Amino acid sequence: MAQATARHILVSTEDKCNELKAAIEGGADFAQLAREHSSCPSGRQGGELGSFGPGEMVREFDTVVFSAPLNEVQGPVKTAFGYHLLEVTSRQD
Repeated sequence: MAQATARHILVSTEDKCNELKAAIEGGADFAQLAREHSSCPSGRQGGELGSFGPGEMVREFDTVVFSAPLNEVQGPVKTAFGYHLLEVTSRQD
């Protein structure tokens, strides 16, 4: 079964999500921004979500994680929880 590892930043607004994405594209550290801004408990670990398979996360998340290029920040991705920036750090199909 496919497995992936990813990290994310969860915020409440699309504007904030876009602001953080621009900061990362400008050289800001993803993990540091996750610690400072993410409303998910994973923010304390720099947004690290560990390893998971298809169907273990919400559908919108899965769609990106199991199709996006590795090590490229994706988003904003809207879910019932808010807006996410996602970075897939590894994937085995």
